[in-house]
Amino acid sequence: MTKRNPSEQKITPYLWFDNQAEEAAKFYTSIFENGAVGSVTHYSEASAEASGVPEGSVMTVAFQLEGQEFVGLNGGPAFDFTPAISFFVACESEEEIDKLWGELSDSGQVLMPLNNYPFGKFGWTNDRFGVSWQLNLAPATQKISPFLLFVGDQQGRAEEAVNLYTSLFDDASVDQIERYGSGEGEPEGTVKHARFSLNGQTFMAMDSGLDHEFTFTEATSFLVNCRNQAEVDEYWARLSEGGEEAQCGWLKDKFGVSWQIVPTVLLEMLTDDDAERAEAVTEAMLNMKKIDIQALEEAYTR
Repeated sequence: MTKRNPSEQKITPYLWFDNQAEEAAKFYTSIFENGAVGSVTHYSEASAEASGVPEGSVMTVAFQLEGQEFVGLNGGPAFDFTPAISFFVACESEEEIDKLWGELSDSGQVLMPLNNYPFGKFGWTNDRFGVSWQLNLAPATQKISPFLLFVGDQQGRAEEAVNLYTSLFDDASVDQIERYGSGEGEPEGTVKHARFSLNGQTFMAMDSGLDHEFTFTEATSFLVNCRNQAEVDEYWARLSEGGEEAQCGWLKDKFGVSWQIVPTVLLEMLTDDDAERAEAVTEAMLNMKKIDIQALEEAYTR
């Protein structure tokens, strides 16, 4: 199986926990065959005050699963995970899917029991932290893929979203679209299943007209690692169009999906050994919506 070097990963799934980021990262890395906990950051004085958490407490935990990078944030109880964004796991054996199902469904909420369906062995569950997982017995090049479910007011917009996202990112393509046919209980022609690539990373999407009581939330966002201000400006302008701008590089696109548009230099500054410099950068960032690299550098060198 081909595995991506996490350092080359353009888009990082970012999971907003109440205060369970460390616990969740250790759990996930223990149940997947290839998992590791990475860097841990802590709340500074400025970020702790802004977030209402104790200074020095854990802020983010980076972790890798099957060659892919994730970040967990201890952000407080503001947002809840929903099945509108799940993680689709391509399992290679009966043993693997049974083991992962047992771990991920334990103390969670089963949405579709693990069973043999007409399309194969499959199960969908929210885990003990609320994060949603789809397990499928069919190997794939990318082991874990983010899966976007367009429901409610967003139902029928999956293809529009796929076309927008693939127009924005390099090395992007629409790899497969399967549509609902007549008599399948959904508007004919809407997306039954789509697979697409952004910067070589696989994503999936579908429409559902069922009466779901959930939609996209900030609990799962996608952090775009930008090389320079030009990239920040481009992704910010295109993804925020028709959506909502928020603080510290966060935005919602017109479909309600949350993104963080972040220059890679920001993390370098925030983790600088010089605590005063890192704090100055934090204070500057907290006053921004779109990230301004020059303003960050001015705060860093002041």
